Amino acid sequence: MLYAQVVLPLAQPMYSFSVDESLGVEVGDAVVVQFGSSRYYTGIVWGISSERPNFPRLKPILSKLYSRRLLSPATQRLWEWIADYYLCTLGEVMRLALPSLAKPSATSLSELDERSIEPPTEQFIALSDELRSEEALLAYHDKHVRRAPRRVKTIERIAALVAERKAEDGFVPRRLVDVDTQHLAALRTKGLICTEQRLRERLTSGDKQNFILPTLSSAQQQALEVIHKAHNEDKVALLHGVTGSGKTEIYIHLIAEHLALGHDVMVLVPEIVITSQLIERLERIFEGRTTTYHSRLTPLRRGREFLRLAASSGGELIVGVRSTIFLPMHNPGLIIVDEEHDPGYKQSDLQPRYNARDCAVVMSRIYGARVVLGSATPSLESYTNALTGKYGYAELKERWGKGVLPEIVVSDTLRALKRGERRTHFNLDLLCNIERSMASNEQVILFQNRRGYAPYIQCRTCGYSPRCPHCNVTLTQHKASSRLECHYCGYTMERTEVCPNCQTRDMKAMGFGTEKVEEEIARLFPEARIERLDGDTSSSESAFKRIVHSFEQHESDILVGTQIISKGFDFEGVSTVGVLNADNLLSAPDFRATERAFQLLMQVAGRAGRHNDRGRVVIQTSQPQHPVIRYVASGDYHAMARTELAERRAFGYPPYSHIIRFTLRHSDYELLRRAAHVLSSHLRARFAQRVMGPVSAALEMLRGEHRAEILLKIESGASLKLARAHIRQVFDEMRNDKSVKMVTITTDVDAL
Repeated sequence: MLYAQVVLPLAQPMYSFSVDESLGVEVGDAVVVQFGSSRYYTGIVWGISSERPNFPRLKPILSKLYSRRLLSPATQRLWEWIADYYLCTLGEVMRLALPSLAKPSATSLSELDERSIEPPTEQFIALSDELRSEEALLAYHDKHVRRAPRRVKTIERIAALVAERKAEDGFVPRRLVDVDTQHLAALRTKGLICTEQRLRERLTSGDKQNFILPTLSSAQQQALEVIHKAHNEDKVALLHGVTGSGKTEIYIHLIAEHLALGHDVMVLVPEIVITSQLIERLERIFEGRTTTYHSRLTPLRRGREFLRLAASSGGELIVGVRSTIFLPMHNPGLIIVDEEHDPGYKQSDLQPRYNARDCAVVMSRIYGARVVLGSATPSLESYTNALTGKYGYAELKERWGKGVLPEIVVSDTLRALKRGERRTHFNLDLLCNIERSMASNEQVILFQNRRGYAPYIQCRTCGYSPRCPHCNVTLTQHKASSRLECHYCGYTMERTEVCPNCQTRDMKAMGFGTEKVEEEIARLFPEARIERLDGDTSSSESAFKRIVHSFEQHESDILVGTQIISKGFDFEGVSTVGVLNADNLLSAPDFRATERAFQLLMQVAGRAGRHNDRGRVVIQTSQPQHPVIRYVASGDYHAMARTELAERRAFGYPPYSHIIRFTLRHSDYELLRRAAHVLSSHLRARFAQRVMGPVSAALEMLRGEHRAEILLKIESGASLKLARAHIRQVFDEMRNDKSVKMVTITTDVDAL
């Protein structure tokens, strides 16, 4: 009798089950087990032993779920690293890593069978044995080419595909044979071909010369050589290129090299919809090879793609968001992390709270793959690794082709107000540039990092502002719906004209969001065609694509948006970009505020003048001498990084330390406060002055729960592995403390 250690998709340790050897269960297989009295789960076999565990009763593994192994040993090592580093269980990794339909669970076996899916299959075609030799094909051609030319053409097409794909068994995918079903049925009836269903595969074989690749400039070629040198030295390569410098062209050459070798290639992007232009370009060049993977796919498609990749033989091009790191790869060769600085790579809602960029670097060591991190504004962590020689560093300082970096104008809102050069929320500098672009039939992008009509409304008599009863934040006014809305929990209420506090009719909208910008710019430029791109207008993929397509085709003149518009877009006609209120980016209570404000402003500015004429960027701010504004105006990333890194070093912030955040939440404030002090006391007993807090979270109440935070700062040079071991011991010590057991505690390693 054998015994298996099985991981279940629960926040639980591994459990042991007995194994019937006739099932043929191996490590990495997905199996069905009963857990509890009436629940059946999919589990992953993590280990098999002939030694019986010391338990009086063991339940058996009921069945093997798939014919092929679901996880490779390398994928298991990645899961183990994630569970260890991000302080969670393997079950929590499994819960997040596998799509829902690839790990069915149910209250009965019959129900579980109904939910089970299999990898997608497709029809394959082969010539009959009599037609597989070159002599037989020539004879058939000579005999039938006049009487049945279509039949001869189809047979020769199949033979050519067999040779091209080097199909040893003679079978090729039916979708590559461009004929109708009736014609194939007739060939099968005559015994000229045979067919069978097989696992669906992508086009994976081929030579680099088959791809139509973009021509690289001398600067791009030099950057590519630096990347190759870093990879030859087993280093991660950081590609630092200004916006529009042609990083994508370098990615394409690297992808082609690895696909030609039969390697799997993974391209990570921050948001699949936002980077649709990149994906469309990859699909055009690597036609038939690209697999996209993201949360907007149907659960069935996500499950089937996962299972298809688990059964793949390699040579896949996979493009997706952060969860893509969990997809199985048979022969991994290259991982590209585009916009590597983007906070979207950090999982923030569920355990494990992983960073896909950091996981990609670890994957390179586990899988033996190469990694490229690309960005116009690299994270300071990656930049520091490049400065110290840990990463290779390639830099592109100029735009590709005829593109020229935009002229950046800093417009002082206070000065404009004093001089009477401000109309509503627009300074004269910006209005003149918009007018110039309109006169030249060029396009404009306006950036305001708040959606809605107004961030809040306020009584000008007593100062009252309506707040969310569940989240303790002011409600945002949305004019289109005439309602006030909480952007955290979705609570809404009717907009009131009468103050509930003092009963006066003095409630006024304060501040402005994208909805108000759209309204005001339409009034100032009534002839302009205006679109708005934010969380309200792009809630569906089709709505997003409609707005983007309209702007791409110059069916609209002005695009108003939030930070969605800053990422990945390449609009040819944009000559003016306006940042309406840079001040709200500069005052965030976060040690990363300077870095993030610089990154966002540079990314927004990068949308202007990407092709021919030099674009203009107008940044409206009441702090024109703020260091971030000066760095953006000069486009000097290195100066920003030097200053910021010196400050981070002085105060011991990342990259010179690791930040671990403990967030506690409960509906009872007093219980939460007691639990926070118990946890902080236990942590201080082991980490002393490295512990900060407890303090109220920046968002004190969320969805009806009070929140508190404790930060643990582990300096560089200290053992983070030992620190994590101490944290686990702290939680073990508090396991029986009632004041702590009732409170939800989440742990975020390398918190952003």
